[in-house]
Amino acid sequence: MPTAKKTLTFLLSFVTSLGAFIVLCFVLATQQWIRSTIAISDSSSNGSVIITYGLLRGKSIQELNHGLAESDKNFEVLGTLTNSSPKTLHSVVIVFLALGLFSSLLSAGFTFCNSVSNPYQTFLGPTGVYTWSGLSASFTFITMVLFVGNTQSNRLSEELAQRLYPLYPAATQQGTTHAYRYSFWLTLLVILLNVVTTVIIIFYQKARYQRKQEQRKPMESAPRDGILF
Repeated sequence: MPTAKKTLTFLLSFVTSLGAFIVLCFVLATQQWIRSTIAISDSSSNGSVIITYGLLRGKSIQELNHGLAESDKNFEVLGTLTNSSPKTLHSVVIVFLALGLFSSLLSAGFTFCNSVSNPYQTFLGPTGVYTWSGLSASFTFITMVLFVGNTQSNRLSEELAQRLYPLYPAATQQGTTHAYRYSFWLTLLVILLNVVTTVIIIFYQKARYQRKQEQRKPMESAPRDGILF
């Protein structure tokens, strides 16, 4: 059975790992990753298309300068996009977030396992926690970078606007402004929680090593005759 100190330490790491998993579940399910405002102008009207979406679903509305506005449109992101570069990269973003979600779950499982037992296999101990927490943080960071690249360089929001409002082709778009919402920034919290998980275990391992070294010192400094006796 693990000591009380080890149990408390790994339970604390379990809480942070589980927190990262819960936050990832939340950001995957919400539609508040980005809000894009696309200005449109043609011979008959001026206005803007406002699209707010996440990785899976979104909502859009068209606002015209003379006060008219279409009702909200709810849409599936991948279902709206055609076979194009933005759709492919968006699929990759979802895959990386799913990998981060899976890694966080494994990290939580490993920390809980260590809080109630002393695994014989090295990888099931702190090494496994380091591995899965590191992978979760890495996958989450890659997700953020790819999402920003897809919206900024691949013009994901403009592509969605063209599919949702075919009467306003790309030639009528006069500029786009992006505002990243709270679900996007919560991915930073996931990275932080994974870092905290790793740091907690590192401090525990360091304290454990120092305690073992202190236990060896009395034996090393004792007189040889006394040891033989």
